[in-house]
Amino acid sequence: MSRNIIAILRGVTPPDVHAIGQSLIDAGIDKIEVPLNSPDPLESIGILADAFGEVALIGAGTVQTTKDVADVASVGGKLIVSPDCNPDVIRATKAAGLASYPGVMTPTECFAALRNGADGLKFFPGSLVGVDGFKAVSAVLPKGTRSYAVGGADASNFADWAKVGITGFGIGSAIYSAGITAQDVRTRADKIVAAYDAAMPA
Repeated sequence: MSRNIIAILRGVTPPDVHAIGQSLIDAGIDKIEVPLNSPDPLESIGILADAFGEVALIGAGTVQTTKDVADVASVGGKLIVSPDCNPDVIRATKAAGLASYPGVMTPTECFAALRNGADGLKFFPGSLVGVDGFKAVSAVLPKGTRSYAVGGADASNFADWAKVGITGFGIGSAIYSAGITAQDVRTRADKIVAAYDAAMPA
């Protein structure tokens, strides 16, 4: 079962990333991003892509330029997640054959992202958009649009987001914070997966 959970490993380091990635996959999370403001992010992405690229979608977060896209592709990354809606980045991502999830808040940004080829939308920060805000925006989006709540979504409120039609979540500090062990990640990931499975439609 592939869950629509993107694990965000902000601050992870190359020596730790393989074990952490394995913990996530063992817990049932097969979408992993390493934000580009982490230490040596391309090295970490390459390690994950080499080890798990056949069974998981691996890539980068905090992607802001077309050069970033090319750099991620060069180490085997397949997923590009951005904090904003930059048409140039979206088009470069799709031209490279990667999956594009730009950050959006407004209907204008949502439609700009989709018109430029985005695979789905990252509603960020989710705490500011809110469940009611997402419900209002999603009413005008094309049917089947993939949507992720990021920044403010966690095990305590998955059910609230699910009720208004969100299709997935990006989870950062609730799964990983710099310096914790792979076992800690597994414990946190198990909690996230259990909450997701209870809240989201099968």
